[in-house]
Amino acid sequence: MDITLTSLETEHSKLLSAKIAAQIASEGGWMSFSRYMEMALYEPGFGYYSAGAHKLGAGGDFTTAPELSPLFGAAICSTLLPVLEGLKEKGLPAQILEFGAGSGKLAQSILTRLQDLGFSLDRYDIIEISPDLAQRQKALLTSTLNNSKSSTQCNWLSALPEDYKGIVLANEVIDAIPCDTIIYQNGFWYWYGVTVNDEKFSWKAGKPVEQHLLPENLLLEHFSEGYVTELHIPAHSWMRQVAQHLNTGLFLTLDYGFPEGEYYHPQRLEGTLMAHHRHHAIQDPFYLPGLCDLTTHVEWSQIARCALEENADDVYLTNQAAYLLDAGIGEIALELGDPGNPEVFLPISNALQKLLSEAEMGELFKVFAFSKNLDALLPGYQLEDLPGLRGRNRL
Repeated sequence: MDITLTSLETEHSKLLSAKIAAQIASEGGWMSFSRYMEMALYEPGFGYYSAGAHKLGAGGDFTTAPELSPLFGAAICSTLLPVLEGLKEKGLPAQILEFGAGSGKLAQSILTRLQDLGFSLDRYDIIEISPDLAQRQKALLTSTLNNSKSSTQCNWLSALPEDYKGIVLANEVIDAIPCDTIIYQNGFWYWYGVTVNDEKFSWKAGKPVEQHLLPENLLLEHFSEGYVTELHIPAHSWMRQVAQHLNTGLFLTLDYGFPEGEYYHPQRLEGTLMAHHRHHAIQDPFYLPGLCDLTTHVEWSQIARCALEENADDVYLTNQAAYLLDAGIGEIALELGDPGNPEVFLPISNALQKLLSEAEMGELFKVFAFSKNLDALLPGYQLEDLPGLRGRNRL
């Protein structure tokens, strides 16, 4: 792979590598992968999301659905609007909180679409751990709100408020929560962590994994020697915390992943862990620490259980294509562009292809949602009747 780095990028990665190596040494020569991933992504001043870098879009390391087209956010509004109207009818604030808002494009498209539909949103809050992304969001959304003369307040928070009443969004957030890796050897599961060999990071098996931490699929299926996969304990903790803090409203997230039967399939021998740099997918997670994004696919079944354990009323899972089509993205595309004008409609058509195609984002990306106390807010209007969230899917 031909990736040319500047001297500053090279030095940056070397400095973070030295910090990680020192931490490994302080822990006796072995570090859990979740700790490595945490440092690689979030170490203050050095981690991928903690240091300044152009991460999103054509010139960045990856492109998300909101970057492809405002149609994505506009379609999501088909689900959000009935919930927001119900909140307002009950005298509650019509508000949205977004985790990890990226460049701000999703927030911008939602705010624009709601205004076009004549709905006045009270607040749009963002929780963002990346300082440079927060700056980009503020510049974009301040301009958007000023140009529209909207009364909506946009704020950046450090944490989800307790007893939150509103809508919580998270687009491609769970995949970047640090995970642990485990390996199957000699009939047992072991933690698969990080050590240093010849001044390079490498894999090393550690202690056996406690049985109660293993998903049922890993205990019942037969796996080949050396099978590697991930455990998502921090993501489960995050999901529980969100569900605890959401008092009334809707949680909606979109991300790539599988239910547990597919995730822990015996033929998925090397797990789902992946690095990304300048639109290259890289299988080596130790490549250019601090300069590469690290992600894993989401295991949706346990995410759903975590929400239900924290008193979510119901949970929903479907693929992105089915959700967006049901939410009316095709009709919205016709609203925004004339098919008879190729210059205008071709970019819209290309974006739809990427968002909906099974070969692109349509099947691999899933939409997961849960509701809390919405029945009282929306009498006779069950969540499965909301556009884009029809019917409960088995997890």
